[in-house]
This record gives sequence, C-alpha cells and structure tokens, in this order.
Amino acid sequence: MRRTKVLRAVGVSLLAVAVAAVPAPATAGGGRNGGEKGGYEGSAEGSGDGGVIRAETRIRVTTNGGSGAATTGTLTPSNSNWTPPACWYEPSFSPKEIETTVKLWRSIDGFLLPGVGEVVGNMLDHRYKDGHPYKNYNLDKQGEGMFWAAVKNLKRKDDPEANACDRQPFWVDEGEPPNEPLAVSPQVLAEYAYDELPVPGTQIETAPAGKSTVNLPTWIWLDKARFRKLSVTASLPGTGLSATTTAEPVSLRIEPGTPDARTYPASGVCEIDEDGGIGEPFARGKADRNPPCGVGYLRATGADGPYPLRATVTWKISWTSTDGQGGDLPDGTFGTTQDVTVREIQSVNR
Repeated sequence: MRRTKVLRAVGVSLLAVAVAAVPAPATAGGGRNGGEKGGYEGSAEGSGDGGVIRAETRIRVTTNGGSGAATTGTLTPSNSNWTPPACWYEPSFSPKEIETTVKLWRSIDGFLLPGVGEVVGNMLDHRYKDGHPYKNYNLDKQGEGMFWAAVKNLKRKDDPEANACDRQPFWVDEGEPPNEPLAVSPQVLAEYAYDELPVPGTQIETAPAGKSTVNLPTWIWLDKARFRKLSVTASLPGTGLSATTTAEPVSLRIEPGTPDARTYPASGVCEIDEDGGIGEPFARGKADRNPPCGVGYLRATGADGPYPLRATVTWKISWTSTDGQGGDLPDGTFGTTQDVTVREIQSVNR
C-alpha cells in the first residue's frame, strides 16, 4: 500500500478519536462581499465528527403569523416515509479558514497523545495544501468561492441519516452549482423550515367544561386567534437562497379515548369553517342541538380513571422560494391529550 493511503487511513482514525477532546477548530464571520476579491467569507464553526470536518449551519429563520401561544410543538409528517433533511452541505469555509483549521488540528498534541496532531495535520495538508486535490488551501482563490462542508440538522442529529453527509469540505467556485445531490437548495431550506414551524399546542375548548355527562354531547372548538396560518422563512446569508414554508390548519380529529362514545361528525374529523374556525362555541339556546364538532360519552368513567380525549390538528404545508420553486410538503399533525371525567346523570334541567 502506498504511503499516502496509509497516512490517510491512519489520519482518519485518529481524527475520529481526537475530535472529542478538541474545541471547534475554526470560527469566522463575514458575509457576501467580505472576501478580498469581492466574494464572501464564511460564517461557520468547524468541528469534527467521524473523521469528517463539519460546520454548524448558517441558516437563519424568521416566523410570521405565529399564534403567540406559550406552548408550541413540532409537526409530525403524515407521510411516515418522509422526514425533513437530517444533513446537507452548505458553503462554510473560505481558503483562509481551511488553512486556520488545519493549523489548529496540528495544535492538539497538548490534548492527546504526542504526534496525533501532526498525523491529522499531515492528512489534511495532503488534501488541502499538497494538491490532492487542492494546492495551498486555494488561497489564490480567496473571495472566488467557498469550501462546502457537511452540516447536521440539530433536531435530527441522532438520526442515522445525519451521517449520510460524510464528505470532507470540497471547493465550489462562486456562482457555480455544486456537484452534490445533498447540497443546500431552496427545497432543502423549505424542508428545514418544516421542522421550525411553531404550531400551537392543541388545547381545545369544551362545553360543558371540566366534566361531561353521559348521553349529553360535549361541544368542542378551537380558538381562531391561535389556530391560524403561519409561516417560517429559512435563508442562507451570502447565497441569495431563501424559502418560506407555510402551515395552514385544515381539520381537527377527535378521539374520545373509549369505544363507548360517539363523535360529531361521525368520522370524528371536524373540518375548518369558511370563517377559519373549527367547531362552534356553545351558547345558550343550543342545548337541544348536536354540536358540529364534539363527542358524546355513553358510559361514565369509573375506577379506571378519566377518558384520554385526544385532539389532533392537521396542517396543510406548502412552500415558495426566491427562485420561483415551490410546491407542497406532506401534511403535518400535532395533537395533545386531556383527561375527561364523565358523570352518570341521565337527565339535566336546562
């Protein structure tokens, strides 16, 4: 086996061990037009994981139309075969930052066994300095492009797919599309924003409140002020890439928590009204009507405790972007469970 192959194999193994004891090797700030030749500098913190130099994402998110609810949650995609991306590649390091990264790796000898930093540094120099494939860290191209690095979605860092982005940082000329299917794109930004949608907790309003009565329907509705359309915009500074993901509530599913119950409507799915509401608040004079959204319990609760009433809102998800791309993403759901006690009273004065 040639010496370079041995060096690379040993270096990767040592790098994987070394990263646990070494702080982030490179930090830089900037933005477009920050480079010496009119390009842009990076704004990433480098780290190592499994022998791969990675970066922390520079994606920024803003929320519009939020409910202001104290409790929010993350959507669960209705399509169990789809999840937001666990990793991708994005522009992260300028040539100067790669050079700094390698030099910092050489300084780890004080943390671990003597010689480790030198071996890892030699491995990185072999790639970024000695022409395999980059010469002198591409310093002559400062401001003309970036090294793209692997990034993990922090909300999905424990997913096995988070390790699918296992390339070392690679060079991309400014204005050129990266030859990498997992490179950040408007759709990746839209899917990342999916995870950032702050949907309100599904706290339903009920009447009667607190306790229900056998054979007497309980009216259920949602607060219109909280359950309204909201969106998250994800953008990557210095690239012009931006996407907005929008969530709109469309229905509420009621699960009584016992087979001894009937739902209104019979499907248990309460669709959104023309005015944007779901269900209808109970009011005086409606006692003889069935609710448009509700539940009627046929048996009182007993020694087993209250019934777990589950309320789940379905949100329709769509996205748009600055380059005209867009479309739909899988519907998302978010629900909560609350206890309901049912009294055994057959007749009530109204």
